[in-house]
Amino acid sequence: MANARILVLDLPSASQRSLCATLAGQGYAVSHTAEPAAARDALRAGDCELLLGEVGLAAEAVLEELRGLAGAPPVIVFDDFDALGGPEQARRAGVFDALARPVAEEDVLRSVRRALEAQALRLENERLKERLGERGDFGELVSADPRMRHLFELLRTVADSRATLLLAGESGTGKTQLAHAVHAESARRRGPFVEVNCGALPAALLESELFGHVRGAFTGAVKDRAGKFEQATGGTILLDEIGTASPELQVKLLRVLEEGRYERVGEARTRTVDARVIAATNVDLAAEVAAGRFRTDLYYRIHVVPVHVPPLRERVADVPLLAERFCRRFARQHGRAVEGLTQAALQRLCAHTWPGNVRELENTLERAVLVAAGRQLEPEDLWPAERTAPTGPGGTAPVFTGWEAGPPDELKRALEGPERWLLERALERHGGNRTAAARALGIDRTTLFNKMRRYDLLSFPIRLAPRPPGRPADPR
Repeated sequence: MANARILVLDLPSASQRSLCATLAGQGYAVSHTAEPAAARDALRAGDCELLLGEVGLAAEAVLEELRGLAGAPPVIVFDDFDALGGPEQARRAGVFDALARPVAEEDVLRSVRRALEAQALRLENERLKERLGERGDFGELVSADPRMRHLFELLRTVADSRATLLLAGESGTGKTQLAHAVHAESARRRGPFVEVNCGALPAALLESELFGHVRGAFTGAVKDRAGKFEQATGGTILLDEIGTASPELQVKLLRVLEEGRYERVGEARTRTVDARVIAATNVDLAAEVAAGRFRTDLYYRIHVVPVHVPPLRERVADVPLLAERFCRRFARQHGRAVEGLTQAALQRLCAHTWPGNVRELENTLERAVLVAAGRQLEPEDLWPAERTAPTGPGGTAPVFTGWEAGPPDELKRALEGPERWLLERALERHGGNRTAAARALGIDRTTLFNKMRRYDLLSFPIRLAPRPPGRPADPR
């Protein structure tokens, strides 16, 4: 580290003057003193990135100061480690190296370089931890959104319990990945993770899929077969799209969750379940209960730890994080030389409303990595030239153009522009009707109001939705 500030705490002597000259000749900014108090003042003021000291002067007066100093610089002492109680105790006191006199100047320079490199690495790691502290990771998922980070912490807290989880959210928001992450965080991580899509099979076949069957139970049952609950013994079973389960199957699922027992199709023997159950749904189960399509008792049985996964359009800050992760993963997986995305491509991604959520983003990045001609993904790599990014049937997505000089370096500030642009666009499309705009954005009116206040959009022309005759006007 050229120009690093080094303080030499030593008594004046010919060797001290020679060392200071040698260090200065290597490009270091060198100062020297024989007063421990002056050294302490320099440390407190942050004027020293490395301390070279005579142990008799530095041990009591300076090392004690270093113990309570955040980001303390490394110390090299002119003595052996024994004078400080041994290497382990010396390093606990903040000593990086001990050089017994007489010591060659080249040995001092070597130790100085090592100490400064170690300090630079430590500071870089601290900065990295600070940046990572602004986002959350859970398994393969990453998010900068406070709601998602809270969600991650909740799932980590309950991962080791037997409580049933209900993951609710739009299709493609990452519910399956969350279930995998919960399994990986739990004590059952060495057991199997079994996934069943309740909406992929007819009711009769789904019962056999879940509970198994015996030979002769139905046409085609030529041998005994274990069901998914049995295959998940000692592990976790994910019941995806549980809202599509038939009324008959709901009764049997309720028994499994309440009693931990079931029978294979065509068998009288009762078997026990030893699997953690996670349910997932992309429909509003409370509405299904109200409509009589989903059992109330089953709903409350799986509603032990409910988790709502917000759609990607509500957490635009996650788009760059996920895009970079997907880009690296697919470049490695497909052997492509793609290294990242251009700012224009990032603009395009942040401007899109992602009706397919994280799954759509993942598929978009995989296709882009496969077709990209350069090392950086361009906007034309994201979607084929013959069409623009879709927003719905027959729709196109205008591109956010508010970063003429490029986005700000700080992610939070960079995403304020696209978010405001999306709010304005939704309000314009719905004529200022906040209820309709909030519904289109997938957020509630309160969230929309808070965001409008944040971006000074409360003066945006308001148009209320038509109301049925006789119904009072919405004062909001």
